[in-house]
Formats: sequence, C-alpha cells, structure tokens
Amino acid sequence: MKTLVLNGSPRKSGTIASLLKHIINGLDNQEDVEWINVYDLLIKPCIGCMKCRQTGNCILPMDDAHEMGEKINEADNLIIGTPTYWGNMSAQLKMLLERNVPVFMGESKNGIPTPNQKGKKAAIVTACTTPYPFNFILPESRGAVQSVKEVLKYGGYKIKGIITKPGTKNKTTINSTLIKKTHKLALKF
Repeated sequence: MKTLVLNGSPRKSGTIASLLKHIINGLDNQEDVEWINVYDLLIKPCIGCMKCRQTGNCILPMDDAHEMGEKINEADNLIIGTPTYWGNMSAQLKMLLERNVPVFMGESKNGIPTPNQKGKKAAIVTACTTPYPFNFILPESRGAVQSVKEVLKYGGYKIKGIITKPGTKNKTTINSTLIKKTHKLALKF
C-alpha cells in the first residue's frame, strides 16, 4: 500500500508538518510513504478552459501538477494537510487540486461527476490560529476541512479521519492527546 502525503503548508516544519509526521510514524509500512511539500512545486494556475473534462488531461504545458496527478493515481492512500487561510485550504494546495480535477473525477455523458479514485483511503489534517471552540463556530477549520473533503468526496475516497489543531497563534505544542489521535488515525490505513 502506497501512501502519498501532501503537506499544503509553506512551513516545512510547522504544525501541519508535525501532525503529518506523527501520522506517518504510526503507519505500519513507512517505507511506502512519499512526502510532497506542495509549496516546492512549480504549478501554473488552472485557466478554467474545461478541456480536461473532455480529454481527461490538463492541456497546460507540462509542470509539477501533471507529475502530481500521476502520483495521486498511483497512491492507495492520500493524506492531505493544510493550514487554514481565510476559512479555506492554502492557495498552493488549492491550485494543485484544481489542476487535477480529471485525476479525481470524470463525468458521465450527462455531466454527472464520476469518481476516479473510488475506494482509496484519505485523511485530512488542518490547523488554524483561531482558538477552540471558535475555530468551528466560525468557518475557520470547518471551511478548510470542508473544501478538502469536497475534493476527496467527488474523487471517491473513503475519509478515514480528520485531525484539527486550533489555537496555533502562540506556537503551542502538539499535546499527547492529539498525538494519540494521529496514531489512531494511522491504524486505519
């Protein structure tokens, strides 16, 4: 089983990266894990031409988005981490996912979405500066989780868990309860 981890944070050793590493540490087969720092990728933004819906491939010149589409297709498990920016996922992660619409879903003749990653497992990891419980009362963590969940849902993934770390403004450490949650989530893969 191959696991692809997408760190959608610009901070390579920040809260999201730490949580993702804790999940990886709990996996049985760590040698089949590939880690991608999404902010290291060179990706042009989607131009909304909709050609990918007809051809199944993005028509833009080859860049890292195409390569990542292949990696997503090859992976059995997908773990996506993102900080919460304006109640949503990070811009670079969103750009990667937008460029890979045909990797996640196709369309029937009637234009109904069809999942291309059906049955694969996924997890979502988010963090935000807003303290608990306001991170969910306001659309902070909830918005980031929902936006990633939407992509995974249309792709056909089985979401095995969601980890959320609120109140990161003061650079709080990841407590033992949260570490246990990451290890428990890892056991579902």
